[in-house]
Amino acid sequence: MEDEQLIQEAYAKLIVAIRPKMDNKDRFNIQSAFELAKEAHKFQRRKSGEPYITHPIAVALICAKEIELGPTAIIAALLHDVVEDTPVTLEDLREKFGNKIATIVDGLTKLDADKNSESPQAENFRKVLRTLLVDVRVVLIKIADRLHNMRTLGAMPPHKQQKIAAETKFVYIPLAHRLGIYNIKSELEDLFLKITDREAYNEISRKLNETKKDRESYIKHFIQPIDQAVKELGIPYEIKGRPKSIFSIHNKMLGKEVTFEEIFDLFAIRIIIDVPVEIEKIKCWRIYSTVTDFYSPITERLRDWITNPKANGYESLHTTVIGPNGRYVEVQIRSKRMNDIAEKGFAAHWKYKGVKANHDNVYERWLETVRETIESSDHSALEFLSDFKSNLYSEEIHVFTPTGDLKILPLGATALDFAFSIHSEIGITCATIKVNNRLVPFSYLLNSGDRVTVTTSKHRKPNKDWLSFVVTSKAKTRIRAALRESKSQQADFGKEALLRKLSNFKVDLESNVDQLARHFGFDNRMEFYVAIAENKIDLSELKDLPIIDRKFDLKKKTDKSEAVKVSPKSKQDFGSLGNSQIIIDGQSGDKFAYSLAPCCNPVLGDEIFAYVSPGGMKIHRTHCPNAENLQASLANNIHKAEWGRSSTSLYYTDLVITGVDKGVGVIEAISSTISSSLGLNIRSFSIDGHDGFFEGKLRLIVNNNNQLAKAILALKKIDGIKNVIRES
Repeated sequence: MEDEQLIQEAYAKLIVAIRPKMDNKDRFNIQSAFELAKEAHKFQRRKSGEPYITHPIAVALICAKEIELGPTAIIAALLHDVVEDTPVTLEDLREKFGNKIATIVDGLTKLDADKNSESPQAENFRKVLRTLLVDVRVVLIKIADRLHNMRTLGAMPPHKQQKIAAETKFVYIPLAHRLGIYNIKSELEDLFLKITDREAYNEISRKLNETKKDRESYIKHFIQPIDQAVKELGIPYEIKGRPKSIFSIHNKMLGKEVTFEEIFDLFAIRIIIDVPVEIEKIKCWRIYSTVTDFYSPITERLRDWITNPKANGYESLHTTVIGPNGRYVEVQIRSKRMNDIAEKGFAAHWKYKGVKANHDNVYERWLETVRETIESSDHSALEFLSDFKSNLYSEEIHVFTPTGDLKILPLGATALDFAFSIHSEIGITCATIKVNNRLVPFSYLLNSGDRVTVTTSKHRKPNKDWLSFVVTSKAKTRIRAALRESKSQQADFGKEALLRKLSNFKVDLESNVDQLARHFGFDNRMEFYVAIAENKIDLSELKDLPIIDRKFDLKKKTDKSEAVKVSPKSKQDFGSLGNSQIIIDGQSGDKFAYSLAPCCNPVLGDEIFAYVSPGGMKIHRTHCPNAENLQASLANNIHKAEWGRSSTSLYYTDLVITGVDKGVGVIEAISSTISSSLGLNIRSFSIDGHDGFFEGKLRLIVNNNNQLAKAILALKKIDGIKNVIRES
């Protein structure tokens, strides 16, 4: 009875959220979808113990209330797990709800796990994006699904929380940003931080709560003169003050190496005007003029995304001004239409589709880029995911063709990326590039406002070095395809050369080529053929090989593929100086050939996970710089790991120390604190001073992370030291 009441209350909230958008047919179909999903999931429960049906209802509510999707998306959200987790089939859904609903649910249904796949996660994401080209609601529902999962992760074991959080940061947060759903993006970022660094999250959250009254009082004082002046202009408006997200504050603290108290722009003021679209721009600038009548602007921090909207359709005028008491305040000025698009993203864009504005085709342009990436993608799912991520730009630049056509590229794009953005063939045959009438290398980094001219040559061919500096998915995909085509042609030449040589010995190609490839040290015949074409193989050696029954007899020869043995490295090669036992998937680590990863140097007490790589099992910290990528795209190779018995283990760990260079005493103070006060051994220490500051790198030998934490705290107390962080 309690379950039924819980379900009905959740469903009632959903109906209230979508009631204004429903007609009688929609109401009937939503009720039918709810009843079908409820029946299909009736024996299933979430990890929290709640009936499983509460999850699809919650996802549907996010779609309705927070993204403002319509009845079709609500129905698909209610049904998004039935094909994957219950006996209900796609044909059942197609018959009952039609082809559109079935197509969306199919896009949301995971592929059956392929044991041979390098990354099932990447394969599933590629499937979702293929469906995106048919109906963008697939991805919007997928983001809503991920948001609810992140909100309710508490019931999951910590190692699974880490995996899901890493995947969220790697794919879903950039995707939410790219689709302009900024409210959801910010919440996902905060939830990610809450899972991966709960201590930092709680500390910032506590300080925000402590300063809330002071912040609200300051905002009220700040907006008072603006409020009166805007009223006199007769422009309908509202002014809101909002704190920055916990994640963005944390990032700023790390990036600028400052404390919470040293961050001045903890909040932003948003002024939203309600005017017809044809006068939005002029009225926004009028409000800007009013704000700067009272407060001095910092001109280099002006961002005009009204004249040049972001590639995801975001429009707003941002400025930072110096408010009362010398505090920096960010002011965002936008229309109601702009605000809807900023908060609801893609869905709101379609709501305003009939409105003539600067960003009419931004999503169509982006979808065209996605389409090109997918349709030309015949490489691995991991390469696809990496290429696609490069489309989820956080910042863009605006560059121009010689005729003045605008091209939007990611920050960091090169001159060669521009050539490919015009047309693939122009990129492939690119001979020279001029930026602002000056000849530049292909790797030249472009800036907003650059005018770029490309010349081509039919004799030009791409080389693999190009892949090292292009950043756009289109350029990478086309270059790889051209290189594969070139490699295939080389292989054909090599194969012909080998055929001619084998005909002299009257031996067959097909029955000999694979063992010959191995004999010469190649994993496959394609690489062997290419090496022959490039004259890296001396085929005259074939005359010295014995032949029996028209086949080379290589039994007595060394098989290079078997001769190379990789012996597992000992644990102490990777930071541990003793015997530290690790429990992997609940079993003693003695059963596994593992080692501590050198990229993050885990220390006893750190949260860790195990990753099975081609070179063996590696133990990583959950805060390893590579963790996000590994856990998101190679989760099948990730295993739960925790520290077990540890007696005499010692660990290397690296610290970066920054501070004010006072000329004398710093080195002595650091050495004394570590060696004398704490009794720790210093493995290495280097220090470099410049412009009145210094940076030191210190490698310590510690027993556990508690000892490490004490060392960091003690170092921070030394006069002149500004910050101490653990490297990696």
